[in-house]
Amino acid sequence: MAGILAWFWNERFWLPHNVTWADLKNTEEASFPQAEDLYLAFPLAFCIFMIRLVFERFIAKPCALGLKVQANGPQKAQPNAILEKVFTAITKHPDEKRLEGLSKQLDWDVRSIQRWFRQRRNQEKPSTLTKFCESMWRFTFYLYIFTYGVRFLKKTPWLWNTRQCWNGYPYQPLMPDLHYYYIVELSFYWSLMFSQFTDIKRKDFSIMFTHHIVTVILISFSYVTNLTRVGALTLCLHDSADILLEAAKMANYCKCQKLSDLLFLMFAIVFIISRLGIYPLWILNTMLFELYEALGNFPALWFFNTLLIVLQVLHCFWSYLIIKAAYKAISRGKVAKDDRSDVESSSDEDDSVPRSNNPHNTTTTNGTSGANGTNGYLTGSTCSEDH
Repeated sequence: MAGILAWFWNERFWLPHNVTWADLKNTEEASFPQAEDLYLAFPLAFCIFMIRLVFERFIAKPCALGLKVQANGPQKAQPNAILEKVFTAITKHPDEKRLEGLSKQLDWDVRSIQRWFRQRRNQEKPSTLTKFCESMWRFTFYLYIFTYGVRFLKKTPWLWNTRQCWNGYPYQPLMPDLHYYYIVELSFYWSLMFSQFTDIKRKDFSIMFTHHIVTVILISFSYVTNLTRVGALTLCLHDSADILLEAAKMANYCKCQKLSDLLFLMFAIVFIISRLGIYPLWILNTMLFELYEALGNFPALWFFNTLLIVLQVLHCFWSYLIIKAAYKAISRGKVAKDDRSDVESSSDEDDSVPRSNNPHNTTTTNGTSGANGTNGYLTGSTCSEDH
């Protein structure tokens, strides 16, 4: 294990020429980032997750109820043993052939079965109250950490001149405020990595998971290699737009449509300016060019710059979605809901629950006499996700 760690933390890869890990050990005169500091993020991530649970239950939920946020979830599908078995064991999105088979077996029309599956999928979606509580938690955290970052960074010279990020690098003592800022941000993203599997599932789950992985890697390795100055700028820049997004969602859940529209458009402007303008001209520029001019080339630069470019690709993807939503808002006079958490809908959604063409055939619908006929519909299908 020691040999593997020594190989992984090869000084010739991670550090500039003629710099060793021994040069970055803590002394009585100065403290530097240490790899073991990152272990603090795990218990702190657990604490943040527990704080979130308490916050959502005792602060966000009462606020939501006070604002008349809808507490009940989507309409529930009528209980049906056969359809439930297909839904849980085979597929949530039956194809045309299976729909026709179920229609004959249950004596329901195909449209009623499609409606049942749609309602059953929506039944697993979270209520508006749950979504409001999650957004309020994220809004509160982003507002706190962004405010902390701005108050700290406005006193630093590298906020106004990114070349100062490399003045004396890597022999830059770690400031207590910067240490706290980094560890709290890392802990929060670790908590998101764990909670993402239990949080509201969205259509861009895989992209968000990729984003969290890239962020955690960048925060961790930039800390160890003392790239904390440019890292703090990157973190603060990314938090700026997230505050407005969560605020827009909360306004939408409260049915304050005009406020939601305004906040969303503000979010779109801030996101595009910060991610497509400031980020490449400020962060990528100093990492790709100013660092190279100050210290020359070393292998870790390729590692960090690749990850930063991956983030920029994600920024472009999300900007496309945001611009598309903003275009809909302008053309229709109303901001579209967050695509990642919409409940499926159609003109049938408010219709009654599936109707049987033969109202007397209750045994086939709910009983066990139709079990043998089910066998033909429980094979040969691929399960698909509802996202």
